[in-house]
Amino acid sequence: MYIDKTAIVEKDVQIGEGTKIWHWVHVISGAEIGSNCVLGQNVFVGGKAVLGNNVRVQNNVSIYDEVILKDDVFCGPSMVFTNVINPRSHVTRKEEYKKTIVEQGASIGANATIVCGNKIGEYAFIGAGSVITKPVNPYALVVGNPAKQIGWVSKAGIRLRFDESNKAKCEETGEEYFLKNGEIFPG
Repeated sequence: MYIDKTAIVEKDVQIGEGTKIWHWVHVISGAEIGSNCVLGQNVFVGGKAVLGNNVRVQNNVSIYDEVILKDDVFCGPSMVFTNVINPRSHVTRKEEYKKTIVEQGASIGANATIVCGNKIGEYAFIGAGSVITKPVNPYALVVGNPAKQIGWVSKAGIRLRFDESNKAKCEETGEEYFLKNGEIFPG
């Protein structure tokens, strides 16, 4: 484990082996961070946030309370998680934080915004600058504001092209996928 001397890691934080915490990171008491994670410069992790193993969080990302990042999640630079649907500076709504779950292997591009209370499916790919306002299907490729699904990706993040029999093969790994009733099934 490596913790940069400029980082603030409060008491009662769980940090797994091999995790690296870089410059000016702040981790609040109660946070759980798995093994082999990397937290880039200026990252904030709330006390009720949970990060699985092998999570990569690029610079300038805040992971607030009630955000759960499963194993192998990638958070691009300056992407944003929210935690309250209707924030007001004069109204305290800490009891209304909504849980956001990012499933295994999902990637969130730079400057994307994830509105709280949504679930991002496993291996989904959120394009840079996208705004997530509703749940995202596993393996979905979504872009825009609000984000819309424009296709499917493999576990390796390669866009899938389905043939007339609803089969596709990842061009990088050769892994096969099947599309049935709007869902992807690895073969």
